[in-house]
Amino acid sequence: MDYILNKLLILPGILLGISIHEFSHGYAAVKMGDNTPLMQGRLTLNPLRHIDPLGFLCLLLFGFGWAKPVMINSKNFENPRRDDAIVSLAGPAANFLTAFLFVGLMKLTDMFMPYSISAQILWEVLQSTVSINLVLMIFNLIPIPPLDGHHILGSIGGAKVWNFYYKYYDHLRFAMLLLIVFNGIGIIISPIINQLYRFLISIFF
Repeated sequence: MDYILNKLLILPGILLGISIHEFSHGYAAVKMGDNTPLMQGRLTLNPLRHIDPLGFLCLLLFGFGWAKPVMINSKNFENPRRDDAIVSLAGPAANFLTAFLFVGLMKLTDMFMPYSISAQILWEVLQSTVSINLVLMIFNLIPIPPLDGHHILGSIGGAKVWNFYYKYYDHLRFAMLLLIVFNGIGIIISPIINQLYRFLISIFF
C-alpha cells in the first residue's frame, strides 16, 4: 500500500516534469526558426502529447526515464549546430527552473499551512516534483541516445560524433536501459542530484 501511495505522490511531478521539458524543447525550436514542433502539436503542456510509454514506465518504477522526444528539423535553424544545442539545453534548463519554483512553494507551505495530513501530502507532492525535475534535468544531460546530452555533444563535436551515434544508436540505447534497470545510472547521477537539491533548499530554508 505504501508503494502504491508513493507512486501516486510522485505522479504529478512526473507528468509536470516531462510536459515542461518537452514543451521547452518545442518552444526553443520555434524561436530558433523551426515550426516542426508546432505543426506536430508538441507546443503544449498536455502530458499525453509527450509521454513515451517505456520512458514513463522507467520513471515510475526506477526513478529515471524520458519523454517522447520533440522532433525538430535543424535545416530550418539559422545556425544549426548552435541552435540545436540551445534547443537541447532548453528542456533541462526548464526542469531546473521548475525545481527552483517548487522549492519556493515548499517554503510557502511550511510558512502558511499548519501541520495536517493535507499539508503533509502537499509537501510530499511538492518535494517529489522538485526531485523529479532535478532527475529529468541531470538524466537528460547524459550523452547517450535518445537523451538531450547526445544532441549537445553531437552539436559540439560535429560529423564524427554524429556518425558514431548513428552507428551505435541501438547499442547505446540498450546499454542505457541496462544501466537504469541495474541502478548504474542512479549511482552515477544521484550524488549530483542530491547536491543540487541541497543547494536549492539552502536558498529558501
